[in-house]
Amino acid sequence: MAQSRNITMRLTNRQRETLWGYLFVAPQMIGFSILIVVPLITIFVFSTEQRNLLTGIITPVGLENFRTIFEDDVLFKKVLLNTLTFTLGLVPLNIGLALLLASLLSQKLRGITIFRVLFFSPVVTSAVAWAIVWKFMLQGDQGTVNQVLQLVGIEGPNWLRRPEWAMLSVIVTLVIKNVGLNMIILLAALTNMPQEYREAAHVDGATRWQVFRRITLPLLAPTLLFVTVITMIGSLKVFDHIMLMTAGGPANSTMVLVYYIYYQAFQFFETGYASALAVILFVLALGLTLFQWVIRGRAAYDD
Repeated sequence: MAQSRNITMRLTNRQRETLWGYLFVAPQMIGFSILIVVPLITIFVFSTEQRNLLTGIITPVGLENFRTIFEDDVLFKKVLLNTLTFTLGLVPLNIGLALLLASLLSQKLRGITIFRVLFFSPVVTSAVAWAIVWKFMLQGDQGTVNQVLQLVGIEGPNWLRRPEWAMLSVIVTLVIKNVGLNMIILLAALTNMPQEYREAAHVDGATRWQVFRRITLPLLAPTLLFVTVITMIGSLKVFDHIMLMTAGGPANSTMVLVYYIYYQAFQFFETGYASALAVILFVLALGLTLFQWVIRGRAAYDD
């Protein structure tokens, strides 16, 4: 006990601060290692093996899983196309709607807070409840959406059972669910934006559209880049919404990459093959993240 006290007394203030700093971050680093690093390494190891949950047989195959994915798996090409379609449909719609709502809700009007809360409320709504409710609303003749359309003489399709409408239905309902988050981020950026530039432009006779296009958008560029990248990465990880609404159907029309990983792991029980697919998903997400860092770094350098 005395020896430990003597060691502590011999430490300088800087060393004691460093020691306490390590002690404070140790729980987070331990949790990060156990919950993130170890599973990530495990996935890479599993991707080089042929594993089956039912039989328990494990056979090292090297890169054979990846060769099968890119050369022999016909469904994988459709999955990639579905994933690309889902991302290209969701991201522009989400960002565009969020920017429109943020611009409208940045006005200083009485009662504007009520509308901000209203548009943000779906974000904090249970994803499971949201998907199930919309699944009932988008049914055939008994669905709420089609019943409303019938009032104006339009006969709507069975939105989630038609391949040409299922993907669009999933995208739109997910955008309505999550657009509030990007709206709040863009609204914060608009609120903190210097007003002098826009006021000077109005004095010089610029229209609202000119002010928005020439001043507001350039000032919002870093924030727009940020929300675009996080929305793209988020679109690659959408699972619960698709599982509850379409389960990848009909005819695999909504089978995206993250759901295909689940499909291989827990329908066919091929965890090695699913791990290889997960590695591909990880590389895609990592590539988007690095792209964001590079672009943001160049933008900061240019500024």
